[in-house]
Amino acid sequence: MTDIVVRPIDERDVPFLWEMLYASLHTKEGEEPFERDIINRPELSKYVEGWGREGDFGFVAVATHEGQDRRLGSITLRFFDEQNAGFGYVNAETPEMGMAIIEESRGQGVGTRLIQTALEEAKQRGIAAVSLSVDPDNEAIRLYRRFGFVEVGMCGTSVTMMCTIQ
Repeated sequence: MTDIVVRPIDERDVPFLWEMLYASLHTKEGEEPFERDIINRPELSKYVEGWGREGDFGFVAVATHEGQDRRLGSITLRFFDEQNAGFGYVNAETPEMGMAIIEESRGQGVGTRLIQTALEEAKQRGIAAVSLSVDPDNEAIRLYRRFGFVEVGMCGTSVTMMCTIQ
């Protein structure tokens, strides 16, 4: 029996956050995957670099099976400003959410659990809204819509979505 636990990110998860940053880069069916070092570019590395700064929060989904822990996915929320805007930047008061699930665990409810936990935490912190950036061809867009994310713009070829927290 495998139990899935969603827990806050801690410093030992940072290498996994880098893996998930790479996993979050959507490629269309049949396209070559990105080179691994793309995550070192400033426009991408800013999502993980120096993780744990003021305002950062997020969670990791972990499966425990026979005493072994295996990370399945992560969700991060980080504030940016206009000078350092992310792809899903809306304003300085709205953290940008990033999420990725390891390939073999997609479609099994892990993303749902991560988003639920992140939005509950944002609400407890008094955050009014959360934004994200997603490729319009990424199937995760349906999950985001289910949680109330709506399209508010485009950044390059990605859709910027925002969820107002009740």
